[in-house]
Order: sequence, then structure tokens, then C-alpha cells
Amino acid sequence: MDARKLALLCRELADNKKAENIIILDVRELSSVTDYFVIATGTSEPHLRAIMDEISDRLREDHGLRPHAIDGTIRTAWVVLDYFDVIVHLMRHDVRAHYDLETLWGDAPRLRPRRRAASKAPPPG
Repeated sequence: MDARKLALLCRELADNKKAENIIILDVRELSSVTDYFVIATGTSEPHLRAIMDEISDRLREDHGLRPHAIDGTIRTAWVVLDYFDVIVHLMRHDVRAHYDLETLWGDAPRLRPRRRAASKAPPPG
């Protein structure tokens, strides 16, 4: 799976568990370490764990992907899942505000979610 598809899938999986303020930063032109950052907020330790488990379990089960490294802990309110070309940052709101990765990597373009096609209702009558 290419890095862009993996980043989009990580966003989708985080969204499955109601992560908040999910963004993807394209850092290919700014970093030699990775291609994309996926940043998402969880509201509590259990919420962060649910998001982390959804991403890591589904990528392992459905795609055979395991993170190269996991850094941080749920208790520190910042967990990093390193999939080499995609690094997922899961943070509680206060930690995210403090470290402000979006401003630190402010030159990175954001991947926008695709607009979902509106379902067409049959004409009345």
C-alpha cells in the first residue's frame, strides 16, 4: 500500500472511533523521516486506547501491517504509531495544543478528505 493510501486509511480508522480534529500533513518535501503525519485527538485515556487499537489492529488484520515502533503511552496522552512512511500521532486535546504540531509543520500541505457523493433520492411521484 502506498503512503498516501495508508495515511487516508489511518484517518478513516481513527474516524471510526470518533477521533476529533483528524488531519493529514504531507511532509514529503519537508522531512526525510516520513511522508505523512496523521494527527488525531482523543478525549480520554480509554478513547485514545480505542483509536490506537482500531488503527493498529485493523492494519495488522486487514493488511498485514505492523508499526515499526510505538512511542509514548496512553498515560502520557501522546502515542505515536510509526508505519515508516506514515507516522500517526494520537493525543489528548491539552497535549496537542501544547506541542502544536500543525504550526511546527505549518508549511506542510494538508490532505483534504474527499467529499462524499450525495445520495440521489428518486424523484417524487
